Amino acid sequence: MFQLLLLAAVLLGGYVLLTQTLFRRSKCKGNRAIAGKTVIITGELTGLDRVKPLTRRDHRALLHCVCLPAAGGNTGIGKATALHLAGRGARIILACRNRDKAATAIAEIQEQTGNSDVVYMQLDLASLKSVRCFAETFLKNESRLDLLINNAGLVGDGRTEDGFGVQFGVNHLGHFLLTCLLLERLKESGGGRVVTLSSMAHRWGHIDFEALAVNRHLGTGTYSWQFFQAYCSSKLCNVLFTHELAKRLRGSSVTCYSVHPGVVRTELSRHVSLWQKVFIEPVARLLFLDPETGAQTTLHCALQEGIEPLSGRYFSCCAAQEVGARARDGAVARKLWEVSEGLCGLSS
Repeated sequence: MFQLLLLAAVLLGGYVLLTQTLFRRSKCKGNRAIAGKTVIITGELTGLDRVKPLTRRDHRALLHCVCLPAAGGNTGIGKATALHLAGRGARIILACRNRDKAATAIAEIQEQTGNSDVVYMQLDLASLKSVRCFAETFLKNESRLDLLINNAGLVGDGRTEDGFGVQFGVNHLGHFLLTCLLLERLKESGGGRVVTLSSMAHRWGHIDFEALAVNRHLGTGTYSWQFFQAYCSSKLCNVLFTHELAKRLRGSSVTCYSVHPGVVRTELSRHVSLWQKVFIEPVARLLFLDPETGAQTTLHCALQEGIEPLSGRYFSCCAAQEVGARARDGAVARKLWEVSEGLCGLSS
């Protein structure tokens, strides 16, 4: 009996500790006016349907990655973010690949919020041509942009249309180009913000610029840890991009922030085997955040007044947090920007 009580106490203590640290919840309290303003939320679903069929190696990698944000604009964190902002009267543009799934999400958002100003625009972040077409169409048809939420993210292997590793190409490069092309419209509207979803996984990332120049990806390999490493490195790119963007925005009214949404329940477990799902699902339901809770830090950076002096910072649990050592290197952030300009064809 004593052993059972001791085990129960240990399990309860572990649960409390985890819910106060790794799985901590937070609540956005921001009340910045957003009614009538235009918001872009990018979304790629899980992104796994664009790459080669999943192998046993991919399934093992997904076990490592199941805690990663479900960052689609029409599912997961992105949909929860859109629901909240639409409920506050914003004009929402869901920038997604899949028109049918976007239409379903839009119908649900409109029904729940009563806001009919929610629209779809086609965007495939794995294609720089698609990013340019999206920006061209947006700038032609939309007179203002107040909030750009670089929300899309994926875990996967393979290459983009332009030959980049898919995690580098979608999680970083597509958003980099999109942001650069829309910056002037953000400046024109006044008080614009750019919020980019990163992850605590950035702490394990590394950018090898020589390898990137040769291979056009941040890592690949036979083993799941190599698969996961490329994701971590793409999330490091998100933090470094935000750091350098803030420097380049000084003197303007536009600010930017990177976000760790928390350890969120995702759709990734639908891609794993039955025995893996039996292990993953109970843990996810017990500890992982739901998408609405996972959206709170994004909403904080979008709606909280007075955080402008924190432009360029990394946020988690609705508060600015310190980043890993590699994410504090200004020289690396500047070089990543310059390399990204070249890869996107923006450099002169």
